[in-house]
Amino acid sequence: MKQSQKRKIDWSRFLSGIPARDYIFQNIPYEEQIKRASTRIKEADVILIGAGAGTSTAAGLAYDGERFTDNFSEFIEKYGSMYMTDMYAAGFYPFPTEEAKWGYWSKHSMINRFLPPAMPLYNQLYDIVKEKDYFVLTTNVDHQFQKAGFLEERIFATQGNYGNIQCEKGCHQKIYDAEDLFRRMDQARHDCLIPSDMVPKCPVCGGNMAMHLRCDQYFVEDENWHEAAGHYCDFLKEMEKKKGVLLELGVGFNTPGIIRFPFEKMVRENKNLSLIRLNMNEAVVPESFGSRAIGIGGDMARVISDLNDKRSI
Repeated sequence: MKQSQKRKIDWSRFLSGIPARDYIFQNIPYEEQIKRASTRIKEADVILIGAGAGTSTAAGLAYDGERFTDNFSEFIEKYGSMYMTDMYAAGFYPFPTEEAKWGYWSKHSMINRFLPPAMPLYNQLYDIVKEKDYFVLTTNVDHQFQKAGFLEERIFATQGNYGNIQCEKGCHQKIYDAEDLFRRMDQARHDCLIPSDMVPKCPVCGGNMAMHLRCDQYFVEDENWHEAAGHYCDFLKEMEKKKGVLLELGVGFNTPGIIRFPFEKMVRENKNLSLIRLNMNEAVVPESFGSRAIGIGGDMARVISDLNDKRSI
């Protein structure tokens, strides 16, 4: 076993202790916020990006609305609009068979992982940081960072990937590339079902397979996952000695213990770090951080575009 496999992150080290009364929505004009954020980024030696679901939503990969109803109309009709309200909720539907389960998930993976190109927001974000020493910590599973040119060894996707599958019970620590399988399922699907001979089975225990998504205790953390975790730990150690920006994008309170709270803790404990938080409705920042925190609400795509425009000025 490689040494990197044995390295574990103790997430409890990053829990935030900031009281709720310290959070504020900053009363600063938008143009001034962009100017301050751009200056912080330009002056930074290192940039740590923390990206949540709001990033891809802002990029155009929404899970609800017309994008859902246009692409999943047959599933909505078959299983009912009460349950099929959006792509996220649909993933928790108790599909009666494996043919039904993979009928849905193969479609979901095609729509959110394989068919979309690198979205403009991600391309612009890469332009902002590509000449910096950067790292990406993300809970997103759609592979958009890689598509935009971010280096694989500078990305830690903690929650899995829509392009991979694993043993449903995690009987062994290995994941499998499912792109070819999903493409074939997508072509063969009929009445929301895939043919029985396409249902994947675990090559070790013979049981059912599942998407490689962190949703229960059986999530597989394979060698590559631990290697990425090790790279993240190394980056954090190096960042302690440098002037850095923590650029938090679209992170809410679904899993705040992975990005949002840890970022606040790091800024609170290291005066060389600053926080730039972009969030549609939850851009509150700790008032005690003073000028080292910038919270910008509203349309993230506009913010990233404006920051990219400022890059060459």
